[in-house]
Amino acid sequence: MPVQPTKPVTPYKAKKGEAYMNPKQLGHFRTILNDIKLGLGEDIDRTVHTMQDEATVFADPNDRASQESDVSLELRNRDRERKLIKKIDEMMAKIDSGDYGYCEKCGVEIGLSRLEARPTATLCIDCKMLDEIREKQIAR
Repeated sequence: MPVQPTKPVTPYKAKKGEAYMNPKQLGHFRTILNDIKLGLGEDIDRTVHTMQDEATVFADPNDRASQESDVSLELRNRDRERKLIKKIDEMMAKIDSGDYGYCEKCGVEIGLSRLEARPTATLCIDCKMLDEIREKQIAR
């Protein structure tokens, strides 16, 4: 699932000769990550309130099963979002340490366009593709 900020952020256009992951670029990605995190926090709050409001016990077993299924799906989604918030916090720490935007495996630049598409990316496209190929081979 691609992560998107809650409000559209204009993609960063690097100027010719501009240093990779300069303070302006880091600020841009910090804004994107913060926006995503705020949106996730709002979703989580909304879910908690909805679940509290809809805490009805249905007499009909089918209605109860449907409600339990809906709650289970919501909880799974919130768990995914909780993990994404943790990942965003890790990316913020990388921005603070100066490691954001570089591949964890080979150390090359991940690239602005890849980070625009997935601001939580930790691997360059080549390392990610190799990981996916390995996963397919292991799954067989």
